[in-house]
Amino acid sequence: MTPAARLQAAIEILDEVVAAARDEGAPADVIVTRYFKTRRYAGSKDRRAVRELVFRAIRAVADRPDSGRAAVLALRSDDPALDDLFGQPRGPEPLVEGELAAGRGIVPGPLVQELSPLVSPDELPSLLERAPLDLRVNVARIDRDAMLAEFEGAEATRLSPWGIRLPAETRIDDHPAFARGLVEVQDEGSQLIALACAPTSSGRILDLCAGAGGKSLALAAADPSASILATDSNRARLSKLAPRAERAGTRIATRLLSPPNELQELSDWRGHSDLVLVDAPCSGSGTWRRNPEGRWRLTQERLDRLVALQKHLLEMAAELVRPGGRLVYAVCSLLSREGAGQIDQFLSQRSSWKVEESPIAAGRLDGAGKLLTPGHDRTDGFFVARLVRPC
Repeated sequence: MTPAARLQAAIEILDEVVAAARDEGAPADVIVTRYFKTRRYAGSKDRRAVRELVFRAIRAVADRPDSGRAAVLALRSDDPALDDLFGQPRGPEPLVEGELAAGRGIVPGPLVQELSPLVSPDELPSLLERAPLDLRVNVARIDRDAMLAEFEGAEATRLSPWGIRLPAETRIDDHPAFARGLVEVQDEGSQLIALACAPTSSGRILDLCAGAGGKSLALAAADPSASILATDSNRARLSKLAPRAERAGTRIATRLLSPPNELQELSDWRGHSDLVLVDAPCSGSGTWRRNPEGRWRLTQERLDRLVALQKHLLEMAAELVRPGGRLVYAVCSLLSREGAGQIDQFLSQRSSWKVEESPIAAGRLDGAGKLLTPGHDRTDGFFVARLVRPC
């Protein structure tokens, strides 16, 4: 492929990404892979170059653009050589005088006022920096120092006692340590959410929004004697936990929930859970460095729905925690409404609940919880709060 053909391919892919973001379709990675499956003539260098163009454009543009062409035009300001590719054979249509590029930015306009005040302007570029690759060591079976020696370029994570940080391009899925269940891919921030649960002799632990079970596995490794139930309303996500648990050498019970009947389906845990973890669905604004197109998917209406769902999950969790038990609430978000604001509202209606200091030595106080950010803590961004139900 010529450079002009690569640019045209990037525009075509970006058109699909824009449509998928609008209609809640496939993620950009999947769209790129699908595009080249039907274009076998593209070599590995072509695929890499086109992919790099696609994600450069996604990272450059904060608000969802009107088209892939508008997104690519946003790159012209720092790559003037692109102008020469328009109008070439197999390339994009010639440039038109006055043609508008999508606006460059980091945070979508409507969300600027939603950010936690702790996220200062000088931190914003870190929200889109390339994320590292972090592993969580299965400390129930092996210690971290032994695993550090197994991976080239490995270093211990600064904040999580379970973590290893690797160069971003490291391959893990065919590594013997991964196959034996000694490590799992998990960002240091996610590890710290599990650590905030202080999982030692916790008894009955309920992971209410378990997804594929990453935090359930971390809790099981830290407290092998705990009885853990992982639940979710998405069958496809939850079904991924069983093979991961088998590889890790642990047993975690699962239960598929059917909203709005969750409390009835969890009647045997209602008021009997020593710990309930609510790692709630959220905007994902703390993970934009891994998923920059998430900015294009987040509308005000979707954010409103997510905030309402988080409130519902917190209310449900309050019913499931036993007297004297704990509720840990977490979101991979830097938006106040999803983090500190959500917990402030919860406590305003339950004045007898107590805030307990998180055991993680990181982040900054944000209302009743802690906020960690890529710029301040070198982790994905997230908010976490730890609450105790009165006896």
